[in-house]
Amino acid sequence: MSSSCLKGNRLVGVPTILRRHAAVVCAVGCALVACVAVAFASPANDETSPVPVVVELFTSEGCSSCPPFDAFLRKVDTIQPIKGVEVIGVEEHVTYWNQDGWVDPYSAMEWTYRQEQYVSKFKDKSPYTPQMIVDGDKEMVDPKPMTVFDAIRQAAQQENVQVSVKPGTDAGNDAQSFQVQVANANGNSIDGKADVYLAVAEEGLQGDVKAGENKGRTLQHAAVVRSLEKIGTISGKDKSPFSADPRVKLKSDWKKPNLRIVVFVQDRKNMRIVGAASTKVTG
Repeated sequence: MSSSCLKGNRLVGVPTILRRHAAVVCAVGCALVACVAVAFASPANDETSPVPVVVELFTSEGCSSCPPFDAFLRKVDTIQPIKGVEVIGVEEHVTYWNQDGWVDPYSAMEWTYRQEQYVSKFKDKSPYTPQMIVDGDKEMVDPKPMTVFDAIRQAAQQENVQVSVKPGTDAGNDAQSFQVQVANANGNSIDGKADVYLAVAEEGLQGDVKAGENKGRTLQHAAVVRSLEKIGTISGKDKSPFSADPRVKLKSDWKKPNLRIVVFVQDRKNMRIVGAASTKVTG
């Protein structure tokens, strides 16, 4: 479906088509969850270290078509069904649904702006939800289950840099440091320069929606991005590994046992994520 007149997942001025579209998206989303639950009932095992692949989901608690995709990403991230791949699934909640009666408590302009960058990359005419993006390189529009898994497998075959992140010293109750290293940047994986990002994502979040399209529903989320910061820049010409010891402030309303640190390297020119790693917050 063309996104030329989409606001969120809505076709402006065409409510009948909108309802049909929403029903289709919901049906597809339910099929995604069912596919994961039935076809991949247990985690995949591999003797080698799995290749990390970042799957971003732009979503909103105000979007009635989003919950099935939230559930799908949460299921994939939990059971890790693809052999040889570590799916790092994160949700980024956009703001443009907030004027429709429900203000998503996890939304931020930062994620709306990040999605707009992808809109430019993929030459979409407007942002929409739900939008799933695999390693910054391929967007999923109303994806079928095997389409998603194929995109993840293809991303895992790309040449990537090596990323590691480990907990460092405890900097107090409200902060923790981490040891980050990026190696093998001087291969063919980076087209010029790439930025190194550190995200804090929180698992186990849910929302009791009081208004808007999801009024009366309790929504459960995959890992929700709480913060994102650039901690460095690398070049495809770098011969030495990049290293950093970022100190991460942890807000009091974040549940520390549910926090995940995700470090990823994103090519500045084409936005492809060329390496990633994750770890849990300790303490």
